[in-house]
Amino acid sequence: MSSPFSVPLTALAGGPLPADALDGRAVLVVNVASRCGLTPQYEALEALHREFAGRGFTVLGVPCNQFNGQEPGTDAEIAEYCSATWGTTFPMTAKADVNGPDRHPLYDVLAATPDADGEAGDVAWNFEKFLVAPDGQVVGRFRPRTTPEDPALRSAVEATLPG
Repeated sequence: MSSPFSVPLTALAGGPLPADALDGRAVLVVNVASRCGLTPQYEALEALHREFAGRGFTVLGVPCNQFNGQEPGTDAEIAEYCSATWGTTFPMTAKADVNGPDRHPLYDVLAATPDADGEAGDVAWNFEKFLVAPDGQVVGRFRPRTTPEDPALRSAVEATLPG
C-alpha cells in the first residue's frame, strides 16, 4: 500500500501543502465541516494537535461538503471560520470529496482501511478520522462519533508518535 501522502495536497489557503507539514509525522486526517452537529470536535482536535505537535504529530483537516451540504463555504470562508471560532492552527487542505467518483486520491488509500470492527469502505460522515504513522502506513480508523478525547484514539496517537 502506498502512503496516502504520496499524492499532492492543496492547502486551504491555496498552493501545495508544504511537504514538511506531514513528512515524518504521525497524522490524524479528519474530514471536517462547519455546519455539522459534530463541528465542536474542532476544539478537541486543536487541543490534541497542540498537545502532541512537539512530539511529531499533526491533525490534518480536509473540508468536505458531501454530507448534507454541511461545508458550503469557500476555502477562504472555511479558513476564517475555523480560525475565528475554534482557533485552529493545524494544517487544512482545500475542500475535497471523500467518497464517490470525484473522491480525492488521499481518500482512495484511507477508505481502504478498516475500523476496529473490520469495516472499510466509504467515509460514513463528517469527522471520520484516520491515523497515519510517520512511515505513511494507515494504522487506525475512527468513526465520526469517536471524539479526539476518546481513550482509544489518544492511545493510538501516542503509540504512533515518532521516536
